[in-house]
Amino acid sequence: MRPASVESPPIATAAFSAEELGAFARDGFVVVRGLGEARLCRRMLDVTLEGLHRRIEPVELEADVHYPGAPDSREVAGGETVRRLKQAHSRDYAFTEWMTRPALVGRLQQLLGPEIVCPLAHHNCVMTKHPAYSSETGWHQDIRYWSYARPELVTVWLALGVERERNGCLRVIPGSHQMPIDRSRFDEAVFFREDLAENQALIETARPVELEPGDVLFFHCRTLHAASRNLSEETKYSVVFTFRAADNPPLGGTRSAASPELLIPDYS
Repeated sequence: MRPASVESPPIATAAFSAEELGAFARDGFVVVRGLGEARLCRRMLDVTLEGLHRRIEPVELEADVHYPGAPDSREVAGGETVRRLKQAHSRDYAFTEWMTRPALVGRLQQLLGPEIVCPLAHHNCVMTKHPAYSSETGWHQDIRYWSYARPELVTVWLALGVERERNGCLRVIPGSHQMPIDRSRFDEAVFFREDLAENQALIETARPVELEPGDVLFFHCRTLHAASRNLSEETKYSVVFTFRAADNPPLGGTRSAASPELLIPDYS
């Protein structure tokens, strides 16, 4: 079922306020309400629904990741449930238009510097959290997947519908991007271990990030975050891209260096 559409308020500025910048520096995340233009959100949602209906590859299935709650294989009930539509940028120009909006780029420049690059090897997707067969994503830092000169990338998460705890919104641990966390506190898959008392104490400080359509969550690649299953009756859709500074290149020979990247126009 298609989520209800909500008109976004006009965006008068292409910059974070001093308070928002302070929140990002302190907490490792910040939310900007209504940053996603309603017209663009509707177009991206239409493309997403069409991609799911026609099963336009590449896609990732819940059964492929083997996370808690996911179907055991593609052959069982729910085994063909899509977890995300990959390569979102190439699916429609609306995604490029979103990534290059001055209201978004100006904020990324405040966080990363004047020259912004979007790696297409990571995220570059629409997350689709379906009822019944969605999985739980354990606590992790995005940088565990990536290889760059510095662990200083920013993920931009755009809600195309309502995101609540009930339908699996992201939860984040404030300030975790600044914490020196020993590798022993993560498991073999580099998920933050929930069986350790010192980790449990930190997890208890987590906050849910509840969003309306068009709201955007910016978070640091070292910010610990997780998401539960979708317990509602409607699918949740989120557009996710990651950005880096031009002087923070991927390391040669890694997955991060294996795909093209986009140089984002400077609107300053």
